[in-house]
Amino acid sequence: SSQLSSLPLQILFYVNGIYYIFYFLVTLAMIVYKSQVFSYPDDFLAPDLAVLFLMAILEVPRLYLGCKGNLTEEEAPLGLSLGVTVGSVVLCVYLLAWQTYVLWADVVLNAVLLCAYGLESGLKVMAIAAFVS
Repeated sequence: SSQLSSLPLQILFYVNGIYYIFYFLVTLAMIVYKSQVFSYPDDFLAPDLAVLFLMAILEVPRLYLGCKGNLTEEEAPLGLSLGVTVGSVVLCVYLLAWQTYVLWADVVLNAVLLCAYGLESGLKVMAIAAFVS
């Protein structure tokens, strides 16, 4: 029997987990900074924070299901992780393009996260294809 799980995908899950902690803390600090320095409308602070916390909530099952699916060589958890990744990408695009104030640091942080999501998604699809065949 051959091993079908993907080592690059597993490494990327680990790196994404570490990066997301950094991403969350820096983005939260920037939202606090923007609310203090700029005239941040009160109606827009709550949705920006809600999106960030929703992303954090989605990140846990996304990484867990991805790791589980890859290590057990099952396509269902990996496919669910891929579906949750789509939701995370939408929220990341919100923080990149539609939040109240977008700083250059927001652009850099979100671009790196989107690239990681894209690479991870490609590796997930390849792993699912290997598991099915």
